[in-house]
Amino acid sequence: MTLQITETPPPYIEKKTRRGARKVPLREQLIGWIFVGPFGLVFLAFLVAPLAYALYLSLFRKAMIGGTSFVFLGNYAKAFTDPSFLDGAWFVVRFSLVLIPVQMLISLAMALILDMVTSSFARFSRLMIFLPYAIPAVIGALMWGFLYSKNFGPLGDIFGLFGASAPDFLSNDLVFYGLLNIVTWQWAGYYMIILYAALQGIDPTLYEAARIDGASSWQIVLRIKVPLITPALVLILVFALIGTLQFFNEPQILRDLAAGTIGPDFTPNMYAYQQAFGLANFNYGSAISFALGGVVFVCVYIFLFATRKRGSFLS
Repeated sequence: MTLQITETPPPYIEKKTRRGARKVPLREQLIGWIFVGPFGLVFLAFLVAPLAYALYLSLFRKAMIGGTSFVFLGNYAKAFTDPSFLDGAWFVVRFSLVLIPVQMLISLAMALILDMVTSSFARFSRLMIFLPYAIPAVIGALMWGFLYSKNFGPLGDIFGLFGASAPDFLSNDLVFYGLLNIVTWQWAGYYMIILYAALQGIDPTLYEAARIDGASSWQIVLRIKVPLITPALVLILVFALIGTLQFFNEPQILRDLAAGTIGPDFTPNMYAYQQAFGLANFNYGSAISFALGGVVFVCVYIFLFATRKRGSFLS
C-alpha cells in the first residue's frame, strides 16, 4: 500500500509592507501619481516655491552701503524687538481675546435658535445670516466705512434726529469696536452654518429620551446639544484664531477713511506689507511674515495639544 500525498498550494498570502499595509502594485501607484500630479505641480509652483523664496529672502539684509549681506536670523531678532511689530501683535492678541468668544457665542446662539425652528422662515433666516460671508471682505469693509463715516454716513443723520452726536467708530477710542463689529458681522454666519450642520447630525431619539425623563429645553441644550457639537466648536475656534492672527483686510481698507487712527503698523500683516511693498524692504517684510506664521503655528499647536484628549474643551 502506497500513501499518496498531494500537495495543495498554500493559500494566497498578500505581501504586506513592514507596517502591515497591503503593497500597492506599481501600476496603481502610477495611476495615483497621474491624478495627484497636476495638483502637486500647482502646489509646488504657487505655494511651496514662493514660501521657500520668501524664507530665503528673510535670511538676508539689503543696505544702501554694502549691498546685500547674509544675516541668518538677524531679521527675526530685529522683528521680535521692533516696537511696531510688537505693538501690532499685542493689538491682535487683545482683539482675538474679545472677538473669538463674541463670534462663537453669537454663532452658537443663532445655530441653536434655527435648530429649534422648522418653518420656512428658518431657511430664509439661514440664508440672510450666511449672506455677509458671501460678500467680499473688501466690499464689506467699504460698506461699513461708509456707515461709520461722520461726513457722509447715515449715522450722523440718525443720531441728529434725537439731538445727539453719532459715535465715531473710526476714532482712536472706538476703532477697536468698529473693527470688532465688521469681523463679527462677516464671519458669524459662516460659523453658524458649521454649528447648525453639527446640530442636524445629532440623533433625535436623544431629545425624546431626555423629554421622557423630564428634561427641559434649556437642559437639552446644555447637556445634549452643546456637548455633542464641541468638536465643531473647536473647529471654528481654530479657524477664528488663525484668521484673527492674520488680520489684514478690514484695517487696510479702512485706513484711508480713518486717517491718523489706523497706521501702517496697525497689525503685523499690515506692517509686513508696508515694509515689503511700501519701503521695498523685502527681506525684513519676509522675516516679519515668517515670524507671524511661527506665532500662529505655536498658538494653534498649543491649543490643539491642550484639547487633544477628548477633542473638546467643554466636555
